[in-house]
Amino acid sequence: MQHPDVIVVGAGFTGLSAALELAELGHTVRLLERDSDIGGLAGSFTVGDRRLERFYHHWFASDEEMLRLCARLGIADLMEPHLTRTGMFYANSVYRLSKPLDLLRFAPLPLLDRLRLGLLTVRAQRVRDWRLLEHRTAEEWLVSLGGRRVYEVVWRPLLEGKFGDHAAEVGATWMWTKLHLRGGSRTRSGSETLYYLRGGSDALLTALRKRLADHGVDIRTGTAVGSVVTDGRRVTGVRTADGELHSARQVLLTVAPALAAGMLEDQSDTHPSVPPLLRQLRRIRYLANICLVLENNRRLSDTYWLNVNDPSFPYVGVIEHTNMDDPARYGGRHIAYLSKYLPADAELYRMDDAQVLEHSLPYLQRMFPGFDRTWVDAYHVWRAEHAQPVITPGYTRIMPPVQSRVTGLYLAGMAQVFPEDRGTNYAVRDGRRAGRLIADRLRTEPGGRRNSPEDSHA
Repeated sequence: MQHPDVIVVGAGFTGLSAALELAELGHTVRLLERDSDIGGLAGSFTVGDRRLERFYHHWFASDEEMLRLCARLGIADLMEPHLTRTGMFYANSVYRLSKPLDLLRFAPLPLLDRLRLGLLTVRAQRVRDWRLLEHRTAEEWLVSLGGRRVYEVVWRPLLEGKFGDHAAEVGATWMWTKLHLRGGSRTRSGSETLYYLRGGSDALLTALRKRLADHGVDIRTGTAVGSVVTDGRRVTGVRTADGELHSARQVLLTVAPALAAGMLEDQSDTHPSVPPLLRQLRRIRYLANICLVLENNRRLSDTYWLNVNDPSFPYVGVIEHTNMDDPARYGGRHIAYLSKYLPADAELYRMDDAQVLEHSLPYLQRMFPGFDRTWVDAYHVWRAEHAQPVITPGYTRIMPPVQSRVTGLYLAGMAQVFPEDRGTNYAVRDGRRAGRLIADRLRTEPGGRRNSPEDSHA
């Protein structure tokens, strides 16, 4: 493939899904990824003889795009439902919050506020149009629904744990998405049903890579893109960090806005639409993530997802993966993720791996009094510099469009799934949408490829 129809930069689920959509519509695609493997934040590592995501993953029953993709690839039977338990660590105690009755037992709040907490979730799920909330902060909205004390005990620590110094700026739409989604995953009894692939995301990525190869997609990993190239009128391709030029008349960037801006800087004096696009991209702030993954010889608790409502604790969540998936699949190991969103210059993010573990052990001992260092057979530390966009009120005013004003240049990524939040389901959805949009532009360009209706996919 000398000159593909489209170059896709980034092989996370957005880029992979866009490439598949384009290829199935008959277009030639080259996919460039700076990492050594595909998958992005869903990339995996080996535990025993199994592959496991570096950053925790699960799916909801409402994640229809992911379910459809699995069916499309012939691996729908690998998607398994799991009943899970949710809890909260507050004031050195763990409280279960999986069922409605759990709220009534939540001792940190007086009874009246416990009822308000339960009603808050119901009232939030009744909001159908997120546009009614876009001008409000999460704090304003949550206080209006449940009162100040509920906010201070339950929601403020979670927002501060997730967004740090940006917590007061987070928009109500971000919080609404979380409450709306979680409510849809619960059974009538209040238990939460989540889904996980047998074999993890790696099983899906393996099937996806094979399908892309069958359609002739040219996947090049270990290939970092340095810049987008234009001729002053339109995109002409990209140049890699080592100087190699890849020519194409359509380019899709699926990387974080800051990385996309870096790829466009060289064109700021060449194309008049680049400077305003750079300003737009640079207004979107991101947080990094650090994940300490423990391979333990026994489980920490019987809870899958433990929210941490303690500002002194270095992590916002403890996710015990093998309280959802069977530890027998990991050689009897009990897998726990300790996750924290934080600025990339934060002290914890800059520690080496051994320092991260030693820093974390006393907090685990405080949370789980029986815990001992001998429980940990192995550990891993994973970092992602661009993991969570900060969604603020009026976010639609700064969100970049998929089709930019630079002819032939498209952008799709986590910062554009709004009003939903980051997640592989929305990455697949938006990748498919971007692929169809680019295919449409290719058909209508002079000399463009015109596919028959039979080539289209819903």
